[in-house]
Amino acid sequence: SIKIIGDHTDMYAQGYFAYDSKKSGGVTVSHLRFGHKPIKAPYLINKADFIACHNQSYVDKYDILSGLKKGGTFLLNCIWQEDELAEKLPASIKRYIAANDVQFYTVNAVGIAAEIGLGGRINMIMQSAFFKLANIVPLQDAVEYLKNAVVQSYGRKGQKVVDMNNAAIDRGINALIKINVPVAWKDAQDIPEEIAKRECACSALTQKKAPAFVKNVLVPMNKQEGDKLPLSAFADMVDGTFPAGTAAFEKRGIAVNVPEWQADHCIQCNQCSYVCPHASIRPVLVTDKEAGNAPAGFVTRPATGVEGLHFRVNVSPLDCTGCASCVRVCPAKEKALVMKPLDSQIQEQARFEYALQLAPKANPLNKETVKGSQFEQPLFEFSGACAGCGETPYAKLVTQLFGDRMMVANATGCSSIWGASAPSMPYTTNHKGHGPAWANSLFEDNAEYGLGMHVAVKQIRDRLAGQMHEVLATDISPALKTAMAAWIAHQESGEGSRERAETLTALLEAEKGQHALLNEIYKYKGYFVKRSQWIFGGDGWAYDIGYGGLDHVLASGEDVNVLVFDTEVYSNTGGQSSKATPTAAIAQFAASGKRVKKKDLGMMAISYGYVYVAQIAMGANQAQTMKALAEAEAYPGPSLIIAYAPCVTHGLKSGMDQSQAEMKKAVDCGYWALYRYNPQLKERGKNPFTLDSKEPTGNFRDFILGEVRYASLQAKFPEAAEELFAKTEADAKERLKVYKRLAEYSD
Repeated sequence: SIKIIGDHTDMYAQGYFAYDSKKSGGVTVSHLRFGHKPIKAPYLINKADFIACHNQSYVDKYDILSGLKKGGTFLLNCIWQEDELAEKLPASIKRYIAANDVQFYTVNAVGIAAEIGLGGRINMIMQSAFFKLANIVPLQDAVEYLKNAVVQSYGRKGQKVVDMNNAAIDRGINALIKINVPVAWKDAQDIPEEIAKRECACSALTQKKAPAFVKNVLVPMNKQEGDKLPLSAFADMVDGTFPAGTAAFEKRGIAVNVPEWQADHCIQCNQCSYVCPHASIRPVLVTDKEAGNAPAGFVTRPATGVEGLHFRVNVSPLDCTGCASCVRVCPAKEKALVMKPLDSQIQEQARFEYALQLAPKANPLNKETVKGSQFEQPLFEFSGACAGCGETPYAKLVTQLFGDRMMVANATGCSSIWGASAPSMPYTTNHKGHGPAWANSLFEDNAEYGLGMHVAVKQIRDRLAGQMHEVLATDISPALKTAMAAWIAHQESGEGSRERAETLTALLEAEKGQHALLNEIYKYKGYFVKRSQWIFGGDGWAYDIGYGGLDHVLASGEDVNVLVFDTEVYSNTGGQSSKATPTAAIAQFAASGKRVKKKDLGMMAISYGYVYVAQIAMGANQAQTMKALAEAEAYPGPSLIIAYAPCVTHGLKSGMDQSQAEMKKAVDCGYWALYRYNPQLKERGKNPFTLDSKEPTGNFRDFILGEVRYASLQAKFPEAAEELFAKTEADAKERLKVYKRLAEYSD
């Protein structure tokens, strides 16, 4: 809009955009100023003639009408009918509108976008509505300018996309509804529940558990009022740490539609939870008593394969982003999940939170299976990642398997943004207060940073082992001797580490007394549990900027685990090409298609011979993903896991709700291979390389043309496209041939 005004009128124009770092449902405040005189005002507007709110959930979260002039115009995108507004709008907004003679309009841009086929993309609808109401440019001229902008912005995505956006422009102009503001709104009374919701969107049950940080820091920062906080608000965080688990108190309610569980259709496979990028859908097991005490509507079914417990799939509608990945992956003959409007599912929130406060239960299944893993609490939840994100399901799964003893060094990039968008921390703790310790250093030194964490802990634990050897020669109880001997024998084993640590701690508490060495050992009880050291990052870090450090860390032979979220592009900084970007893909700095093939990071690591290496794709083979993660963590040396992760930057024509299916297509056509290289198998006289993906059966060309990053090359450079498409397919076949040769090798 600001560009159109600046380019096509004689007015001066100024635009400034303030935004948070959420990948989905984040808020962007666009400050647009224009006039016939040179603009000398500061960027932020505090007295506005026009305010538009593009997301109805914001009415409860932000002071959206602050600064709107008397007689100004307010445009709200919402699905509410006019007769519902009195109930849905907070009293503060109703009073402001009535007291200031605000011209109030609504438009159901979400509904229009869905009808047209644009999904949640409402920008063109809202821009055309703005031009009609603002009356800055003759309406027909504005429409022409907007449609020209559509061709420039979306032309490479094909005529269908252009036509849909043009239809959105036309619909936006005609769908405006002028609201007749009732006089009674001047005296609208605040409802206590509304005030509480504005202060903290989470339920009353969750609010009771909220630490002071939530009210004093998280809420103001999320309301875009963090710059008003005094330094004293951060007195307890002078070292830069933020409390874990604060994302659980946001309850953003950003989805238009959320899943509803159809209990009678469910086969209890837990795949919906397995693929959920935000941990907002979870299976729960409850006893007869717990089911009887549950809120009304807490439907359960007898748990399959588990005696005496009831099963339920729990959905947190206010944490869901509405990606529908759970629905798409559901294998039931009749889908056990269907998408329903958010407003119709709000009552599920109390049921979700009821289950969270129940007594934890021992997992009745093997946690290293797909179904069993989902009965483990995710210690990564409710992040601000994109709807349908291909990265976060991997991170969440790792926390379910090892989270209570994890340490994470995270490279800057998408994973550091969805991993810690201040003030919201999605990494959380279990009922005992155990959970991942997470930190981010720089882009280039993340591997070394993680190695430093590991080595520091290792030194402390080695010193403890020496002290225990010394104590074993003294007069201590047989029970304590047995516990210490067991700790020393299994010092490097993660399995059972928590139980051994708790046993040892309890015995030391009872026996240490005035014993100097026992007290010294007890002082470091936090190190009794073997840490699971992880190093997270994207392909831009692992293949490019941080590769030198990564290579150094893998070569060290130390027991660290590296997880690379491979989106094949710099996802966080604008979609620049990386060494992970395949031939023919269009990206920043490769506008006419990348000309050289993708670097094979896995093979480079395999060349050391002592690094565990795996390539995985959750949507293609869930069991192989589980096996690779478990083997990598158990391996007593460096491990590297490269996880294929579809991303919004790929431009999936089928939509990000199909991100799991996209992984399967990538493997089925030979674009991505699944394998595991386990050096321990060599020691047993076996081939260390296992090729887990089968002979490709899918159509390679159909797969790549299903993504805009490839298809746009065909539209812009058709002659070059054919050559590059053939080359990228040949590159993939060459890689697969190497993997097959390794899998068939024998001494």
